Amino acid sequence: RLSCIRNNVWLACCGVVSAGLAVLSSFGLMLFCGVPFVVTVANAPFLILGVGVDDMFIMIASWEQSSRKKEKSDVKSRLAETYTEAALSVTITTLTDVLAFFIGTWTAFPSVRSFCLYTGTAFVFCYIYTMTFFGAIIVLNHKREQGNRHWLTCMPVGVDEGQAEKSCLYNACCIGSCSRQMSQPETKLPESEHPMSVFFKKYYGPFFTNKWIKLLVVLLYGTYLGGSIYGCTQIREGIDLRNLASDDSYVIPYYNDNNQYFSAYGPRVMVIITESVDYWNETVCLGIENCTQNLE
Repeated sequence: RLSCIRNNVWLACCGVVSAGLAVLSSFGLMLFCGVPFVVTVANAPFLILGVGVDDMFIMIASWEQSSRKKEKSDVKSRLAETYTEAALSVTITTLTDVLAFFIGTWTAFPSVRSFCLYTGTAFVFCYIYTMTFFGAIIVLNHKREQGNRHWLTCMPVGVDEGQAEKSCLYNACCIGSCSRQMSQPETKLPESEHPMSVFFKKYYGPFFTNKWIKLLVVLLYGTYLGGSIYGCTQIREGIDLRNLASDDSYVIPYYNDNNQYFSAYGPRVMVIITESVDYWNETVCLGIENCTQNLE
């Protein structure tokens, strides 16, 4: 918003901080428990940030919706209404994410197991911080708005006799504009509904409740489902080692040449002797040679 009071920049920043706290808490707990930190775990913060910001938007949207209910005017009732609307969505998404990653810990690959442990635990902490830390930040931001304070400096917005001759910069930070004229506190004005909410409520929702549109959606989903099932039947196990290296890596030409000139010979076979052998003994050497010839 362009409003110097209702602008929620600090609220958004605290939502990102909440996701960061979840990453720090989960990484610290896993490292304390001795879970190996592999390079793939470094991608986990981006997943947590996406989910944390999504939860933040849900919480803020529910809070703004509660402000339009006249019977829910006090802070406790508004926060309870917010959790009633938002906590269910946040809980379900968190449970599905946590379940998906903890199932991934059953894999036989240690690197994937570590990644799933770190990420699944981070989702748990992200949920805890969203329900506690960010909820408290919403209340503090509401008190700032009720106090008619500037979004950046938290200074009271208003003009008195002592501020009349202050500089334009001071007025912009502590009054809200360079104008020295006293304006009505913005918190006394009715809260306008967000344009995106208006779009989904008045246009998007009614459009999809049309019976022909619903039929079209069902047909499109059936087509998508059929294509997905067919695609699953075309999946083949295996991995191309060239995809594990960067395009300019020296191993790429090696794999290309190996595939071009030696693929017809099949994989290399190695024989390992696990016992302690007297290689200097002529009889032992003859036995190893006979074994090699038999394998060939």
